[in-house]
Amino acid sequence: MKQTTKDLAYYMALPYTIQLTPAEDYWFVEIPLLKGCMSHGDTPTEALKMIEEAKELWLEVALE
Repeated sequence: MKQTTKDLAYYMALPYTIQLTPAEDYWFVEIPLLKGCMSHGDTPTEALKMIEEAKELWLEVALE
């Protein structure tokens, strides 16, 4: 049976649940399904941008 591996773009496009949590002076963000995939930012917008970068790096390592 042939196993097909999907590429990074496929996994980046999946609708992951993102949790955004305010902290004392920053916003914490994580993707619970991707264990250890987390980041933070000064604003919610910045935190969401940072989690996209973290997600891409997480997925690249997972695909290797």
